[in-house]
Amino acid sequence: MNNLGVGFELMIVGMSTVFLILLIVIWGGKLLIKTVNKIAPEETVSPKNSGASVAAIDNNTMAILQQVVSQITGGKGQVSSAKRI
Repeated sequence: MNNLGVGFELMIVGMSTVFLILLIVIWGGKLLIKTVNKIAPEETVSPKNSGASVAAIDNNTMAILQQVVSQITGGKGQVSSAKRI
């Protein structure tokens, strides 16, 4: 019966240790996130122009696109327009 008590004691000590270490890891992660957010500000992304600088596709590329779509769809598909993004 003595071994059973020692076993429970070891189990409680081990589970408590793991729990405390996990808490330290969680708190350390939160602290690291807050520190990095203060030191390195968020990048600003400039909005893209919606069509003002869209480059046209040249005729050679358009012909290649039409051939590829025709081959993939078995002649049933067509390319009506294409634009570079």
